[in-house]
Amino acid sequence: MSIRIGIAGYGNLGRGAEAALRQNPDMRLAAVFTRRDIQPADKNTPVVPLVRAAEWKDKIDVMILCGGSASDLPEQTPMLAQWFNVVDSFDTHAKIPAHFAAVDAACRAAGTVGIISVGWDPGLFSLNRLYAQAVLPEGKDYTFWGKGVSQGHSDAIRRIPGVQDAKQYTLPVQSALDAVRAGENPVLSVRQKHTRECFVVLEKGADAARVERDIKTMPDYFADYDTTVHFISQEELQTRHAGIPHGGFVLRSGVTGGGANKHLIEYRLKLGSNPQFTAGVLAAYARAAWRFKQAGQTGCRTVFDVPPAYLSPKTGEELRASLL
Repeated sequence: MSIRIGIAGYGNLGRGAEAALRQNPDMRLAAVFTRRDIQPADKNTPVVPLVRAAEWKDKIDVMILCGGSASDLPEQTPMLAQWFNVVDSFDTHAKIPAHFAAVDAACRAAGTVGIISVGWDPGLFSLNRLYAQAVLPEGKDYTFWGKGVSQGHSDAIRRIPGVQDAKQYTLPVQSALDAVRAGENPVLSVRQKHTRECFVVLEKGADAARVERDIKTMPDYFADYDTTVHFISQEELQTRHAGIPHGGFVLRSGVTGGGANKHLIEYRLKLGSNPQFTAGVLAAYARAAWRFKQAGQTGCRTVFDVPPAYLSPKTGEELRASLL
């Protein structure tokens, strides 16, 4: 029997989740839940107002939440956990403990399962940091992001008066990455690890110098980084910067034998589409949420709590024969 999946939210991530489900034969999309008037890729897929989600309680096995971390998921994940097993990609690192507590309370009260902060960071990068620290207790972690589009930073630029449209790329500083790979264990500031490159379309009559100054001095986004601003046309933005690529590196440089031997663990992602890749991770963890529920468990989990075999559609016997 196919796992019946609901998708809550139908932006880039929601559309990515719909595509991911088509690659997983043991799952099927039962409905899309949204606050907007949308048309799924499969016109036969029911589209349900999010406020009526409770009516589908017995028709959905796992709900994949595809809203934003700033305002959607803190409210929607605990709410939907009242009726469904849920998986989300909440990525505000500092607020994960509070979000976990809220979702865990809702899941335990309802007898459902939740898995939060599923994606690549947090998510797959988190797992690699855990594995590397466990294997190399004496060492230092480094995470580099990019080259890739930061959707949050791009949105922050678009909110500046005089900006019509924008894309912002995060780029790792190659010399810093090289120093880590060489085992030098450098102490790096945020400015030394990453730069930011902005491609901006101005509204007619906008003051370019003022917009550039507003970008480069924006606290929490650009003020702490070396930032380059390019002013381009809307046509160039659409033709040369239409995609949403991303990726990055997780590294741990460590020693064994009292420092006699140096080791480096490196994990890299190079993503053609950030939301589509994240959606693939969400689909795998939706399978895990369903397996937890089938085992009679309730409550919230993170990627640290999920057995790797729960992510795969293969049986234990198949995994041992083909991957071990």
